[in-house]
Amino acid sequence: MRIQPRRQILNVWSSLLAACYRDGEWIWGGLAGSNSIGDAEQLLCILYPATQIESFALHDPDRMADDVREALSPLGRRIGMRIVQVLDDYLQRYEQDGRPTFSADSYLRYSAGEEPAESQRALDVVDSYSMSLTLCLAGLQFLGSLRGVSSKRTEKRLEEILEPVQARLNRRLTAAMVGLVRSFVVRSVDPVTAHGRAMLSMFNQTDSEPDAVVAGVARRLERVRSRLRRDVTLTKTPDSDLEDEGLLIECGWSWGVVRDAQEIDFVDIPLSSSKGYAASRPYLYFTIVALDGINDLTQPRTRELDLLDIEQRRLADALQLRWDLAQRYWSAMARYGSGRWPLEDIPWRTADGEESDYFSLCMSALLIQDLVARVASDDDLTRATPVFDELARRGRITSRLTVNDPARGLHVPGVALALEGSEVVDDGPRLYWTVSDYAPMLLKRTLQAAQLSGTLTTRDQLLELAQDTMSHLERRAFQEGPAKGLWDDAGRYFSAYHGGDEEAEYSSNGIDAPSWYFTERVIECLVAAEKAYRDPPLRSPTSASRSLDLLNEADHLLNQRFLELSEKDHTPNRWTLENIEKKLLRARALIDERPGTAHSLCADALRELDELDFATLDAMRGE
Repeated sequence: MRIQPRRQILNVWSSLLAACYRDGEWIWGGLAGSNSIGDAEQLLCILYPATQIESFALHDPDRMADDVREALSPLGRRIGMRIVQVLDDYLQRYEQDGRPTFSADSYLRYSAGEEPAESQRALDVVDSYSMSLTLCLAGLQFLGSLRGVSSKRTEKRLEEILEPVQARLNRRLTAAMVGLVRSFVVRSVDPVTAHGRAMLSMFNQTDSEPDAVVAGVARRLERVRSRLRRDVTLTKTPDSDLEDEGLLIECGWSWGVVRDAQEIDFVDIPLSSSKGYAASRPYLYFTIVALDGINDLTQPRTRELDLLDIEQRRLADALQLRWDLAQRYWSAMARYGSGRWPLEDIPWRTADGEESDYFSLCMSALLIQDLVARVASDDDLTRATPVFDELARRGRITSRLTVNDPARGLHVPGVALALEGSEVVDDGPRLYWTVSDYAPMLLKRTLQAAQLSGTLTTRDQLLELAQDTMSHLERRAFQEGPAKGLWDDAGRYFSAYHGGDEEAEYSSNGIDAPSWYFTERVIECLVAAEKAYRDPPLRSPTSASRSLDLLNEADHLLNQRFLELSEKDHTPNRWTLENIEKKLLRARALIDERPGTAHSLCADALRELDELDFATLDAMRGE
């Protein structure tokens, strides 16, 4: 299936409003119920494209495209103000006594027969911090755009409406940034422990002596270790040892505020929780989620639009430092050594000994995210492409799913992550986080890699894989019912396309309810596709050289024709030659950026010149 971001995003908007906007009321909640993460994802399905893609902007009714207005017509004539009302409703739902809340609640999982305490359900999680960061930045940008339009029209009372919404957005943004800073962790690992041996088993792809690998990793991470020791000053991890180079290290984000994390004293807002419970070790999934949110924070337009206040700028600097170090660390470890990359040794094994193709996909995502942040090497992208192909095959995106195939678990119910430390809260059960975004993550990172690639063959392979993944995702969208056009109808997909009796098993929580977790990630993919398509096509040196040859030949033949043309000749021959001249001027202007188009224009010009030659010869024979 061809990826068509505009059409597909508008279809999602129409389906979303049909599912959750009735009788003038916004209906929160989806497959997993209502919580601070799912409701943010639901709102971001509209707000994220509206603030990332210029042609989808909703703040100015006069400039809104007709198809955009039609898709959002259920919201009425004042679409922008209706979005503000829904946004404010969300902010008030997840704020208690002026304190923003970031609980996962219904997204949390636990073993059968065990019931978590309310205090466990209320635990803050990194996923909520990250989603809130993206939502608040999009909301602040949206409010600023509304003000820009209203200043020309001098709408009354607009500021009275927007000011309290902006205040809530800023409180939530600051709290989310604080939560992300306090959830960052640096861990030192003794290589002789079980965790250390698990890490070495991935890094040691050449069967070297363990001591040699430890020393090699230390050299590779020398700059990262130095900056972690010197520059990371806010909420240092108390039990990490960065001085001893005989220890391995990890850095990234845990699932929530880390146990014994220091409080940030310069922030003057009440936070929902000051105590941390999360284990002092990074999780691949939560590290990716945090990096995605911080990436929105570090975009140039965030500073250009002056969206942050003084406290937030200081927090943003702290997060950008952690963002850079985490990306450098995981990217270096994915490519460590002189032989086969650890990333190429699928599946990835984490420090706690868990193995999964999903973890390999996470590592691939971290590598691509690092390459996006700095100049990418075509060699790196060329080596990463077979990894994406293999993960697509192993995840049954591009290959057939078999009976009792373990790959099903990557998608439904997903990979379970134990939230280590959650069990100490009121002596409750250990909680789990289930991740089922294998296909959307593969699509998003494939599109980002394609956008980076400067090699035609590699880019073509990546875009072909992206289209195959989109086809897989389209088959998993609801085909009927209240959630038609949204995701994720996994029960029908596995039953209808692969046989078996999985529909009842995978649809117990209400098959007609959309998963905003999944749908929002598909929207992120479509936004990434729009950005990739906005870039100019790759320039082939061979095509450019051939186009220049054709241009020179056509230009020379045209000049010969003009030599034979009388100044008083106003016959169709002159008009034809003038049109050919315009084509060649156009081809010359395009030859650097679009050599294929220039080639086509030159070929047309040469054909027309040859027809003129043939007509002249034919006329001479007739005489």
